[in-house]
Parts: sequence; structure tokens; C-alpha cells
Amino acid sequence: MTTYDVGIIVGSISSTSINRRLARALTVLAPEAGLRLTEIPIRSLPMYSADHDAAIPAEAAEFKRAIEASDAIIVVTPEYNRSVPGVLKNALDTASRPWGDNSLAGKPTAVIGMSIGTIGTAASQQHLRNILAFLAAPTLTQPEAYLQIQEGLITDDGTVTDVLTAEFLMSWLVAAREHFERARPALEPIPAGQGSAA
Repeated sequence: MTTYDVGIIVGSISSTSINRRLARALTVLAPEAGLRLTEIPIRSLPMYSADHDAAIPAEAAEFKRAIEASDAIIVVTPEYNRSVPGVLKNALDTASRPWGDNSLAGKPTAVIGMSIGTIGTAASQQHLRNILAFLAAPTLTQPEAYLQIQEGLITDDGTVTDVLTAEFLMSWLVAAREHFERARPALEPIPAGQGSAA
């Protein structure tokens, strides 16, 4: 079984982020699903501005290269005020610019998130899916994964203490891998002379 190198973007820069704990849990479980997860950090990204398009800041260029080097992307998002966190939106804006240099275009993607609320980032993920659709990143549609944090559910080192939750996360990772595998042929370049004449 081919192991896919997947970049994981955590949409929080909080030192106590529950979504960072979720990302660690996914990283621990991923090898069994044929995935190798590596975080692509967003903490040091400057705020996106078109003023920088002619000379992309080094942190932004490194971020874009990391996305492009990944076989696929997993985005782990919190929910702030029924939407995605500002730092995550900034990261996606950075990845998609300058115009014509969208690092997420065609990149197989999956989204997941955890919150203290019972709807478990459902509103945030819907906004995130809209953004990724515009950025032409083919995104896993089913199964959806909206988790509510419970005390002790995921330890700081990424251990999932509840068997049913661990099984669900593993099934989600397997589905994500299958989606990545299906979507990857779309990344193959079209041979010269076989493109559309339109």
C-alpha cells in the first residue's frame, strides 16, 4: 500500500488548542491508514496583502512550497463565531495568491474539527468547504467529522482514550486516504497536444 505524505494545517495558534490535540491524535493513527502526517505551521505567516505579490515574504513562500510538496492536505479547524478562525483564513489566502499561483488548486483535501459545543465545528467546516471549493481543492464530502471535546478524550500526546472515538477517527482517515487516491489522477499533467482547444 502506497503511503501518502499529507500536510496537516491546524487552524489555531493557541498553545492550549484542542484542535492541535486532535491533529496529534490523527498523526498517531495515520500510519495504520497509509498516511504520514506532517504539520504545516501557520503561526509565522504575515497577514496577506496584495502589496506582497511581487515579492512574496519568505514565510509565505515556504508555506506554499510545503503545500505543493504534499500529496494531500488535512485541515483541522476550530470554530470561532460560527466561522473559521482569522489565522486559518489568512493561511488559505496566502496559499492561493498571487493570482494564478494557487498552491491548493487540485490538491486533495479533507477537513475535520473539534469544539466544546455540541455541533462540533459544523458551521466552521461549511464555510471552510466553500472556501476550498472556490480554490479548486477537491474535498472529502463523506464521512463528515464534527467532534465535541470531553475531558480526557485526547491526551496531550495524541492518545485517544475512548475506543469508539478512536475507531471513528481511523475510519475517517481511511476514507480520507481513499479520497486522496481517487483525486490524485486529476493532478497528473495533460500530455502536450491533448488539452482542450476551447
